[in-house]
Amino acid sequence: MTSGTRDHAAETARNPRVPDTPGQRAPTMLVFALPSLLALALNLWGITREGSMWRDESVTYQVAHRSIPEIWSLLHHVDAVHGAYYFLMHAVFSIWDGGLWALRLPSVLAISVCAGFVALTGRRLAGNRVGTLSGLTFALIPLVQMYAQEGRSYGLVCAFAGISTYLFVRAVDTPSTRLWTAYSATLVAAVLLHEFAVLCLLSHGITLAMSPISARIRRQWIIAAAVTVAVTLPLVLFSLGQSGQVSWIGMPKPREWLVIGVTTAIGLLCAKVVAGRSEKSERIVTGRFEGSERNPLTLPKLSLPLLIFPTAALLLASLRDPVYLDRYVLFSQIGLALLVAAALDTLTRRVPKPSVGNAKFRETWTLFTFTLLAFMALIPVTLQMRTPESRKDDVAAIAETVRQTSSDGDGILYMPARRREWALSYVKDYAPLKDLALRDSPVESTTLQGTELPAEEIRRNILNSKRIVALMDPKGQPLDQYPEETTKRQTLDQFFTECSRTEVKGAQVVLYARPGHC
Repeated sequence: MTSGTRDHAAETARNPRVPDTPGQRAPTMLVFALPSLLALALNLWGITREGSMWRDESVTYQVAHRSIPEIWSLLHHVDAVHGAYYFLMHAVFSIWDGGLWALRLPSVLAISVCAGFVALTGRRLAGNRVGTLSGLTFALIPLVQMYAQEGRSYGLVCAFAGISTYLFVRAVDTPSTRLWTAYSATLVAAVLLHEFAVLCLLSHGITLAMSPISARIRRQWIIAAAVTVAVTLPLVLFSLGQSGQVSWIGMPKPREWLVIGVTTAIGLLCAKVVAGRSEKSERIVTGRFEGSERNPLTLPKLSLPLLIFPTAALLLASLRDPVYLDRYVLFSQIGLALLVAAALDTLTRRVPKPSVGNAKFRETWTLFTFTLLAFMALIPVTLQMRTPESRKDDVAAIAETVRQTSSDGDGILYMPARRREWALSYVKDYAPLKDLALRDSPVESTTLQGTELPAEEIRRNILNSKRIVALMDPKGQPLDQYPEETTKRQTLDQFFTECSRTEVKGAQVVLYARPGHC
């Protein structure tokens, strides 16, 4: 017998697990399926968001429609952090160019899978009921719903984080090379999709540090973590050279601080409820659940680091350079869902029960009644998230406004130049207009928005035009002070008359003309 086999046998003797019987597998499948189907149905509803996309999705759409060599060249200059996602979406559009459905369906499916694995994680730590409720809670969280319908990588990152968390719990409970390899592989996939997913790995490390885990299991996790870091480190180091790309991020606004504070408070309150250690809730605190021996991990010690650490780490890093956005740590909502479910289960079990009737059925019915009530209470938020108003801008509405405002042969200026991204997914609406500042297109320049002419040439092109459509940020936004942007503003103000100004979600469409040509 090899040393590894002896170690596994000894671990099994210390923490025996009985294989699922057919009768036990059915509940497992049900625990996974119920939240997954809810998430799938919920996020297919309104997936087209009234036919609109916002600027980040527009970037995904136009980059994914480039050739593989063109995407590869782009990543050498910008957006390396999203490279794996762009190649994935290129493959999706190559198979099915289904517009907004193809753009968002991968995220919908990813969140659906994630909801199922959140449920399995909860089941592993606290039984079928907490598991199912965890998955249902995760599917209903507004932030999760929002990014489930987003044509960006965050839903997929969250799914791999959810799978890795489940594998982490299993590997600690019943360690094997197969489980640790799968754990490392899912984390590699998550980090390749977005490098901040490494915070999920570190959260698991905090959980291990807080738990009574054997030295052998700690070594196994360290090896899995080292493999994950070694595979993904080249991408992380390369993308650091493109960090200027996120220089626009600022510190969280008061509303964002409020959300962070409320979410953290809810998590801590739920953990305190669960840690009340009543006889009924001890199974969650100690890791015992129906028909199992003690699990060395506990639900609170797994969930709290996952909820708090990723956000705290980015906020701490933001003291130097702001890097926090809620979507970067979407996977932290897994911790919140587990804690809320466990607290609700604990509170339900503490309610005095009548001496007649099936108490377990009543408890379960109470929990799922709460889920239904929560869904109904969230309907206003859920409806709002399925409208263009839920995003920063609406590139479809901007394109339609440009089409209605302009005439063939008019000039167009993007102020600032990065707002050219609004036009790249609606080429037909902008085709009749002459881009007065463009030097090289995004594909030719291997950039996201193209490169612009020197300030003097831009000024010359403006003065040679009679009517110009200018696309601008909303009022109140800071103005770029680059020479090219200053020249655009000064030349228009000095030689042109403002004919009309239309405010669209996240933008202004302004028509300028020489005097007498409005």
